Amino acid sequence: MLIAIAVIFVLAYAAIALEHPLRISKSATALIGAGLLWAIYAATIGDYAMVGRQIDESVVSTAQIVFFLIGAMTIVEVIDAHDGFEVITSRISTTSQVRLMWLSGFVTFFLSAILDNLTTTIVMVSLIQRLIARRDDRLLFASLIVIAANAGGAWTVIGDVTTTMLWIGGQITPLKIMGSVFLPSLVNLLVPLAFISLLVKGKTIAPPPKDDGVQLVGSFERNLMFYLGLGVLIAVPAFKAVTHLPPFMGVLLGLGIVWLVGEVVHRDKDEHVRRPLTLAHALTRIDMSSIVFFLGILLAVACLEHAGLLSMLALWLEATIGRQDVIVVVLGLLSAVIDNVPLVAATMGMYDLGHYPTDSFLWEFIAYCAGTGGSILIIGAAAGVAAMGLERIEFLWYARRIAIPALAGYLAGAVVYVAQHAALH
Repeated sequence: MLIAIAVIFVLAYAAIALEHPLRISKSATALIGAGLLWAIYAATIGDYAMVGRQIDESVVSTAQIVFFLIGAMTIVEVIDAHDGFEVITSRISTTSQVRLMWLSGFVTFFLSAILDNLTTTIVMVSLIQRLIARRDDRLLFASLIVIAANAGGAWTVIGDVTTTMLWIGGQITPLKIMGSVFLPSLVNLLVPLAFISLLVKGKTIAPPPKDDGVQLVGSFERNLMFYLGLGVLIAVPAFKAVTHLPPFMGVLLGLGIVWLVGEVVHRDKDEHVRRPLTLAHALTRIDMSSIVFFLGILLAVACLEHAGLLSMLALWLEATIGRQDVIVVVLGLLSAVIDNVPLVAATMGMYDLGHYPTDSFLWEFIAYCAGTGGSILIIGAAAGVAAMGLERIEFLWYARRIAIPALAGYLAGAVVYVAQHAALH
């Protein structure tokens, strides 16, 4: 069974990577892979009640991320429908791609720390689409945003799902993780940022053509929906901290607020003017194909987790490598291929707090490696999947152009963390 599951996952992963040469949608491949994996697992185990409970558990965790993604993408579409990003783009006067790249990299890095890496990626990629016309240029910016968002999310307990898991599990505390992982995360960003900047050195920004058509909204409505939408997204971590509810509940609540305000603001407009500005219309504009892909790949990885393959991998690394720091680095590299959430979950099951207390080297290093390792490949983290959908980034293009700088940044940050820990302890 385990061999069959591993082979199917590898074949599905290869088909996703070769989506464009094969001309087969990655969403279709992900769904077929997830269906086959669970079918083989259920037929082999034979305990259908247990498999049913495991599927329920996987669907719950997957649905939370999918609902969050739908809500955040819809809010961004509402902002865009009101030309809300003009509030920011009108203030950016630079024509240098290098300056804009450094600016967007640092904004993404810090915004991801207080928001989360997934939402930040959606917002920043949408913003870049309003600033740069040439798609080839936007691909580099979107790729950097993925790296910056993952790096920024790794040094706070609300910036990434894995750090949130470790925080809730008692493995890390907010202030300690910020102090320990900030510098390695910053290095993780600076190395690829410097490299990618060389690729755009001397290039200027070609802005999209201005829409000279009839303006559907005034400055008040544009500013209102921009600040309301962005404020709702930024408030999600606070909502989670106060209520202890999953983040998707905060996004759905915010979605309702944005919907209500939009209905009130536009209630006196004619139907043909009001309809493109409504949240209902924004729902039709989000990229459902990417969401379906996300659903399929998460369910596929969940099957690997329940089948025990990820735990077996972690135990094999422990027996084969032995060195704790090297094992964690390898786990981070694996998160570029396999979602970091089940990998961190497996690691939390391998090591107990009795032997590895809160804020120890192991947990902080896992927070860094699992949070940033997903940047090495475009499908290694939720932020990458979101950018892949928004900009139609090809897997092989990212692997050729971005994987090596991202890997260099990942390893440089790991060295910085190990050296920093040794110096302070």
